[in-house]
Amino acid sequence: MKKIVILTGAGMSVESGLATFRGGGGLWDNYPVEQVATPEGFAANPSLVLEFYNKRRVELLGVAPNEGHRLVASLEEKYDVTVVTQNVDDLHERAGSTSVIHLHGELMKVCSSRNPGDLRYVRTLQPSAPTIKMGDLAADGSQLRPFIVWFGEAVPLMEDAVVAMRDIDAFIIIGTSLNVYPAAGLLHYAPAGVPIYLIDPNDVAAVLPSNVVHIRNGASEGMRRLIDTYLADF
Repeated sequence: MKKIVILTGAGMSVESGLATFRGGGGLWDNYPVEQVATPEGFAANPSLVLEFYNKRRVELLGVAPNEGHRLVASLEEKYDVTVVTQNVDDLHERAGSTSVIHLHGELMKVCSSRNPGDLRYVRTLQPSAPTIKMGDLAADGSQLRPFIVWFGEAVPLMEDAVVAMRDIDAFIIIGTSLNVYPAAGLLHYAPAGVPIYLIDPNDVAAVLPSNVVHIRNGASEGMRRLIDTYLADF
């Protein structure tokens, strides 16, 4: 069975109705990064940070996977597929993808604020109770915080993503500017000669290898074109 790795960014979930963080109208326009996405911001005003992510969870529970998510999941019928995502939503899993590496954490999970990387203290919030407040504690006695990789923190699953790139037969990139590292660096781990497909309606600032096929569509239409045109005889 041929092996495919798919790297997805915010453009993957836009069609589901989730706001991106970057770009015009993105969440960072209303909430400074330093306040809600850094350890320092959490230390300065944890209530603000908790409320920011509580709102994001409520928004997430109000949307559904789009056709692009479902088409990504459908590739598992024919291929060995690993999704590496920069997104913190759970739309890939809800669409049926079974192997998803979340580089930047998972919105529906919370963890210890003392030891955020300790998986013993990570738990998943239920849709019926998606919020946390000051005084909600992890099992180690510390305040619960979002299980999100904030700016200035290490990306612990990057090594898993690099391992997943070994011996792949195709690399698909969907809805990412390729400006966010270390995720964007995965492009350089694709084995020589492996076909690379970029699905994004916009130009990307990154310098792309000559073998990259740029499909200038959104996630859903782009995935339809990829499957019908490029993977038909793959």
